[in-house]
Amino acid sequence: MHRKLAAILHADVQGYSRLIAVDEVATLRTLTVYLKMMNSMVQQHGGHAVGSRGDSLLAEFPSVVEAVQCAVEMQRELRVRNTELPADKRVEFRMGINLGEIVVEEDQLHGDGINIAVRPEGLAEAGGICLSEVVYDQIKNRLPLGYEALGEQTLKNIEKPVRVWRVRVEEAGGPASGVRSPRVKDESQKDRGV
Repeated sequence: MHRKLAAILHADVQGYSRLIAVDEVATLRTLTVYLKMMNSMVQQHGGHAVGSRGDSLLAEFPSVVEAVQCAVEMQRELRVRNTELPADKRVEFRMGINLGEIVVEEDQLHGDGINIAVRPEGLAEAGGICLSEVVYDQIKNRLPLGYEALGEQTLKNIEKPVRVWRVRVEEAGGPASGVRSPRVKDESQKDRGV
């Protein structure tokens, strides 16, 4: 058992129970193919997929930039693949990313670093990505993405509120070969009429 700092990506299928109820066989076939593709992308970005609990994927990366790039590329590829399926059979993932200390025990990961990745994922829309503020601070000027502040969120079983940011995948540029100024949308500005 040892500790290390890592970028953690957690992905989970939106509406998995409904999809299984509609067509169990087709859902499981699609999910198997999608998870295989996602595992391959994790490896391409220097990450390590450490587990899949049926409808989810957990991966750790030595680089926050690689974790976020991997998530964006996964969502783009999933969006393309899902257009080939009827709307009620699309397998869409929500993703959360955090940077934190984790405990590694054989092939298992534990710790708050993981919990804080899992909880913001639940705030993401289908096909979306949410980041903890520590991740946003590391990538905001490094990747050509748009961001939306969701403010402080009280997350289940997490002692302190966490500021969460949504990646605006639809505004993402191509692969991050260069840096451009990110577009930031702050939800708190709506209330002030900004």
